[in-house]
Amino acid sequence: MKRVLFGILGLALLATALGVVFQTYLARALYERRVDRQMSLERLSELPAGLHLAFCGTGSPLPDPSRAPSCAVVIAGDRLFVVDSGAGSAGNLLLMGIPAGQIEAVLLTHFHSDHIGGLGDLALQRWIGLGHTEPLPVMGPQGVETIIAGFNQAYAMDATYRTGHHGEAIAPPSGFGMEAQAFEIAGSDQTAPVKLLENGGLTIWAVAVDHAPASPAVAYRFDYQGRSLVMSGDLAADTSPGFQALAAGADLLVIEALQPRLLDIINDGARRRGNERLDTIMVDIRDYHTTPEQAAAAASAAQAQTLVLNHIVPALPSRSLHPAFLGNAATAFTGPIRIAEDGMVVSLVAGGDDATFLSWR
Repeated sequence: MKRVLFGILGLALLATALGVVFQTYLARALYERRVDRQMSLERLSELPAGLHLAFCGTGSPLPDPSRAPSCAVVIAGDRLFVVDSGAGSAGNLLLMGIPAGQIEAVLLTHFHSDHIGGLGDLALQRWIGLGHTEPLPVMGPQGVETIIAGFNQAYAMDATYRTGHHGEAIAPPSGFGMEAQAFEIAGSDQTAPVKLLENGGLTIWAVAVDHAPASPAVAYRFDYQGRSLVMSGDLAADTSPGFQALAAGADLLVIEALQPRLLDIINDGARRRGNERLDTIMVDIRDYHTTPEQAAAAASAAQAQTLVLNHIVPALPSRSLHPAFLGNAATAFTGPIRIAEDGMVVSLVAGGDDATFLSWR
């Protein structure tokens, strides 16, 4: 009897050991497959000629496990421009298969922390990605010099470690960090757009928007191969007349959006628990953001083709909440309306007149 029991025990132990070996082998095989897939991604080559927008951060300062703070990549041919860089967005960019080494410049809409917190990581990935010998250009309104100087100082010691460890061929010292390129908003009333770049068939414009007390703040427009997209940054759309002019006729209009009806639920919860600070903050943020309904009205006034809502406030833990977030937006704008998600790509094909939505996650 003992022999039988020991035999059964031995078989059980053997089965367990074999199971562990198999699980280890399977896990390693799956990991190798994932690494190979990630390293073989060539997303840019998948895109047709035209203008494209990839979202690497569609959230806000409010915690959201499915969204990093603000970040988007404008793709015009083989040229990449990043608009804002919230914390964690650089990692999303890499997971999406977008080569950080090819970033030509970053454009900042304003200097709230959720729009700049990832700049250090983004600059590092771009520097190491292709061994750049010149810093990453960062364009923005007056004040960008202070922001960039701070990041460069904070990452200066880290840069010496990278070069010391990997060598100058991988991390050339001259390519470390960022270079601020400040611009001024034209016009005494700050409603006239200013042209920032015009070459290779690409034109980039900026205009002042109302996000007080966060000032200066701007929105951007990109025109390439007959297609156009506009990114608002954060703003109160109803009190940003320059933005309406900038958005006129855009194929793709991206506007940040805050839904007060959902914030009411957070306010009610905060008040029941005596959390006056959270209650106050959730009230304060309403006066310098745009509701989905206001964004839809702006898209209609601009005669835009497609509207995407970005910088989502509050967090949406389920897509089942999308109708509640959109509210009555569809009554103000009859074109397509989408809620941005990390990994979403909007493709504006040259010669076309519509927008195609892809997922790079």
